[in-house]
Amino acid sequence: MVAVDATSPSLSPARAATVGATPRRRRHRPRRILAHLLILTLGLSWMYPLIWAFTSAFKSKIGMFEDGPSILFSQPPVLGNFAQAWSGADFGQYFFNSVFIAFFSVLGTVLFTAMAGYALARTAFPGRRIIMVVVAVMLFLPRGYTLIPVYDLVYQLYLLNTLWAVIVVQVAGGMIFSTFLFMGFFMTANKEMEEAARVDGASFNQTFFRVMLPTARPMIATVGLFAFIGSWNDFIIPLVLTLGRPDLRTVPVGMASLIGGAEGTNWPVLCAASVISLLPIVIVFLVAQRHIVDAFAGAVKG
Repeated sequence: MVAVDATSPSLSPARAATVGATPRRRRHRPRRILAHLLILTLGLSWMYPLIWAFTSAFKSKIGMFEDGPSILFSQPPVLGNFAQAWSGADFGQYFFNSVFIAFFSVLGTVLFTAMAGYALARTAFPGRRIIMVVVAVMLFLPRGYTLIPVYDLVYQLYLLNTLWAVIVVQVAGGMIFSTFLFMGFFMTANKEMEEAARVDGASFNQTFFRVMLPTARPMIATVGLFAFIGSWNDFIIPLVLTLGRPDLRTVPVGMASLIGGAEGTNWPVLCAASVISLLPIVIVFLVAQRHIVDAFAGAVKG
């Protein structure tokens, strides 16, 4: 058998590059396999608690403690934990409250932050830099420091123990980061469409709502997803602002109420409630996934 030299003049440049790259690929193949195994191991270790919670939702109390951290079943699966979490623990009402709050929180956050980001990105007015600095400083302010003033403000507005109080506070709390996202998007957006709309006689508001906002769909999906996750997982704000109305509890607050009690904690029911609370986030992420990828791809390209 005759050995083939990658530098032989009888080989084309493409063939020579392929022949020369083959040994190099073989040398790096063990490293790639090791890297893939390491990533797979880390991914499974990260996902294992979620898988364990899902399987534990189908176990009885005795079966859960007998199995320990194992995801296997030593006893037949139990299907009544989800029904008990939904109806017996009044989880259906908590779920409705969370959906109501998350819907209007996402709507308000996207609308107000898009307008604020467009105004900061496209207009020059006195005090613009000061506003941007103040907003940037507030981004690093812990929420615990503002809890008492927020509670007093909600009380003065006669919104205490209402779902609207939670919505207003969540929208206000999510505006800082989302405003910066929209501001960065509109700074890099194409100005030709905006200039063409103004030439056609469109006002500033018409240009924003009819021309610029439709082009920001990837950023709308990204901000909406972040706002939804923040609203759905929020615990301290719904707890404090609806403390006098147990029927206004959200899913995280309702899950906390399942811990303890006279009969102890029913851990399989708590795991079933955790699975139920996780489903909306997974569904929303799957729906908005394509737009989120487009938003990050556009940011990297820009």
